[in-house]
Amino acid sequence: MRLLQLLCYCEPEITSSSYLIDDRNEAFARAGIEAVAYAPTPTRGVTKATRKEYKGRKTETKYGGMRTIHRFPLFGEGSSTMLRALRYTLLCTMEFFIAVFAKDARRCDALLVFSTPPIQGAMAALVKKVRRIPFIYGLQDIFPDSLVSTGIAKKGGLAWKIGRAIENFTYHNADKIIVISEDFRKNLLAKGVPESKIEVVYNWVDADAIADIPRSRNLLIGRYGLDPEKFYLTYCGNIGLTQNLDMLLDVARSLEEYEDIHFVLIGNGAYRQQLEQKVNGQRSINNVTLLPFQPYEDIAHVFSLGDASLVISKPGTGASSVPSKTWSIMGASRPVLASFDDGELRSIIEQNNCGLFIPAGDKDALRAAILRLYNDRQLCQEMGCNGRRYVCQHLTKEIGTQRYADIVKSVIKGDKS
Repeated sequence: MRLLQLLCYCEPEITSSSYLIDDRNEAFARAGIEAVAYAPTPTRGVTKATRKEYKGRKTETKYGGMRTIHRFPLFGEGSSTMLRALRYTLLCTMEFFIAVFAKDARRCDALLVFSTPPIQGAMAALVKKVRRIPFIYGLQDIFPDSLVSTGIAKKGGLAWKIGRAIENFTYHNADKIIVISEDFRKNLLAKGVPESKIEVVYNWVDADAIADIPRSRNLLIGRYGLDPEKFYLTYCGNIGLTQNLDMLLDVARSLEEYEDIHFVLIGNGAYRQQLEQKVNGQRSINNVTLLPFQPYEDIAHVFSLGDASLVISKPGTGASSVPSKTWSIMGASRPVLASFDDGELRSIIEQNNCGLFIPAGDKDALRAAILRLYNDRQLCQEMGCNGRRYVCQHLTKEIGTQRYADIVKSVIKGDKS
């Protein structure tokens, strides 16, 4: 059985979910699913030299020939929202014609795409109509809800209506929709999506790759000249408009009197440059360090660096979401400090006593929660152990990737159950 993947990003590009992609592809190969992927020239998180190198790579194979990647040229991704939207539009247009006409693509039995960019699902639905092959949709972000929560569109406005039309068209034509939480499932059910189409597969953690690394052996301490005696609060992930990192900087500034409390923000994104200016500008914040995304082989060191780690968003932007970084924090035996919308994430944290939940946007409560953990290191350790236990019981790589392989096989075989 052969699976067609139309990708927006592909290795060696670096994103916060790169490990999920790699794990999933390995599982497909192990399950006997031959994958044929089409992706543009790498742009995100790669150097100019790497991009130039991959311009010359048209086709490559992996996993003993079980995965073939075809590359096609496309201009690089920038910080401009308009240029990014244009790039996504061109990407989806090119991939539609590839899926319909490319010889290797036409030999595939099913199609798998994900929700970045949002129009990719609608493009895949059109491919299904033309090619008459089943279509699996991986939903990591709900559109246009995300546009409303980020302030890009207003509910009931023209952009929202267009987004809802795209969403409905995608869901109607998808044979299976894989969502990352129970809240996502409820969201789709409320929109009339048949329950039989929806599969919940939580983003997972490789419990072998992400484990507790003692501060004395953490590579980031020496690599970036960090003081191993300080109490660290870390954030690792996308540095974008929805993460409420400005509020986090305000909290950090309010804690400058505590000389041994320090914040380390690890990642890249559309808001990275503005954040750097605020941290290092005229009113510099001395207890905040910004670091780039680290290599995946150092992921255990990244999530073990902090005494506690943050999951944070602006009010209204985290509804129906459980960020996958949550599992990595828990896998590293660190307490989750969640400044987030009420929902499934709160239930998981509180029911398993693996961190502290603070309503999104509540600056004073976040400050108080940080000080609570700072003043009770034993509580930090207990919550970290509880989180690790939960991950190992419910959210391992083996469980998640097997579910993906089983869903793909069932769709190719025509199992509607």
